[in-house]
Amino acid sequence: MSFLRSVAGIILVAKPLTSIGTAQTQRNIKRWVAPTLRELRHRAKKQGPQKPESRSGYVEWNYRSELFAFGKRLQESFQLPVLQAAFTQPSYVHQERERQRKLGIEEVDLQATDNTELAAKGAHIAKAYVEAYLQHSLPKMPSAGQQAIAAYLLSDNTLAYVALHLGTKELIFSAEYPPTTETLAQTLQAVIGALSDSSGVERAFIFVRDFVCTQLNQKDLLDLWKPSEPIKLLTEVCQQRNLGDVEPRLLGDCGKNTVLAAYHVGIYANRQLLGKGFGEDVNTATETAALDALQTLFDMHDNRQPFNFQLQVEPKNVRLA
Repeated sequence: MSFLRSVAGIILVAKPLTSIGTAQTQRNIKRWVAPTLRELRHRAKKQGPQKPESRSGYVEWNYRSELFAFGKRLQESFQLPVLQAAFTQPSYVHQERERQRKLGIEEVDLQATDNTELAAKGAHIAKAYVEAYLQHSLPKMPSAGQQAIAAYLLSDNTLAYVALHLGTKELIFSAEYPPTTETLAQTLQAVIGALSDSSGVERAFIFVRDFVCTQLNQKDLLDLWKPSEPIKLLTEVCQQRNLGDVEPRLLGDCGKNTVLAAYHVGIYANRQLLGKGFGEDVNTATETAALDALQTLFDMHDNRQPFNFQLQVEPKNVRLA
């Protein structure tokens, strides 16, 4: 379709419409124009949609300038050779070596470094900072919940989402295009490692806070971590905190023995109401009430104090090679 647009543009340039009336222009268009455009459109439709092409295939592409602009957009100082290595996937290095061998080059001299080491370093930095940030931001939540939220922040889908919106898609050297989710996630980890080598590990920590930890903004924590046995967990927490025995009570019901039955259950401990919940039966309402009580005890409700994304946390025991 882009070829059709270029052909149509050439035709319109040859016959400018600004100085000629509409009726006169229609008379001046040659008879072969319409059949040619129809044939080109038919061929393009028969060939199918065009494969996406990388931005590096354009004539005016300047990769070094794009790397420099990438760092300036993020207001970070990168060493350009290190940043270029962060965007180089192992598949690209292997592809270039195979291409040189096919061209008959016996001794392949390809001075290219992939991002394997940088990605490993960046993954270690991101994991250390995210865990420390969650421990400071959610101190009442047990380690199982913190680990579940950390797993969400460090998952390939989350890291790929961040990498894509930072503009890394067109800068990645990879054997496939567009890059996969795993490639985008590994690239972001490598960028974190490159920032650590270029500006220090503290700047890498701030980068993780600003772009990875902020993915918790306006998230329902119960969607990220939902205990499989809320009543059992609530009982253990109440015993650990000396809150008393858990006692569910039926507060109300309506529509018994109907499809629209609803039960209202409250959970008490030492005569204190911990949580309330609704459900189509008593068991479901009790579990919902237990989840509500856990949200209160772990400070996970929607009306909790928002995350502080200006918090500066110093992870402990961070060892970098």
